[in-house]
Amino acid sequence: MKRLVALVAMTLMLSGQVASAAPTAPATSSLQGIGRLLFADLVTDNLTAAGHLFFPESAYVTMKTGRIANPASDYTYRLWAFFRLDLAAYHSLLASGPVRYLRTDVLANAAAWIAPGVCENGVGYWHEPAIRIVYEQRGVVKSFAVNSLISWAGHYYVIHLGPNPRPQNVGTVDAPLIGPGVPGPAGGC
Repeated sequence: MKRLVALVAMTLMLSGQVASAAPTAPATSSLQGIGRLLFADLVTDNLTAAGHLFFPESAYVTMKTGRIANPASDYTYRLWAFFRLDLAAYHSLLASGPVRYLRTDVLANAAAWIAPGVCENGVGYWHEPAIRIVYEQRGVVKSFAVNSLISWAGHYYVIHLGPNPRPQNVGTVDAPLIGPGVPGPAGGC
């Protein structure tokens, strides 16, 4: 198994997905696009479209192989299951009246390189802490957090839409507020 993990890591390193030192973080401007698309998917309750913004299963299995038991099962029955539940919770929040996307707020310079071996990962990646999607609903500015995004092959993906960890296994909107709120805090995996 260790040889397989080493072979995967070497393959990824040679393909440019992993470097011995932290590569350059993906542009935070891409987070604006993710926020805009995700907001539209949450409003329409479009799991298929939102799924394209979610961290790919193959990447997760690559990251976790040799680090946790059965990463494919963890992906399906924990990460993807929470994403589906959270999508419904966010949709319910937005379905109570006409909404208009305003912007995605990002904490400046908050992306952190998570090195291989940290947070039960065999592959390094960039982590972007909670971003805030700001919108207007019935004339009132509101916002909510998207808990955590991570990069793969130069692109950010949502890994935790709602809070992580959470007190109950139910769909949960992360930090909904009246007003724009503040993105972050920095840190996390």
